[in-house]
Amino acid sequence: MDYDALGRRLRQERHKMNLTQEKLAEKIEVSDAYIGQIERGERSLSLDTLVKLANQLGVTVDYLLHDSIEVNDDQFMNQIRQIMTDRSAKEKQLALDVIKLMFAHLDDMVK
Repeated sequence: MDYDALGRRLRQERHKMNLTQEKLAEKIEVSDAYIGQIERGERSLSLDTLVKLANQLGVTVDYLLHDSIEVNDDQFMNQIRQIMTDRSAKEKQLALDVIKLMFAHLDDMVK
């Protein structure tokens, strides 16, 4: 777990919400010292606290943990399969066309 990255992301989101450490701590019922330690990557936190922070900051837990999650090609393909499940052939073709167009545009930007 990359606690430094998690702390930086939490601090960034707290600042976007114009919250002090004290106000955020009050809202999730922990001490402001604890919030500071989390933001500096000095303390781990429980799942319960992580969920409370995400809810208070209006972000998702996976966004906060983004730097700690390793995603490989199999996981990407599984996510695509899940999205495509129960879609019509027409919808699947439309999704494929959008992906092709997006990658063609990205390839053009690199050139």
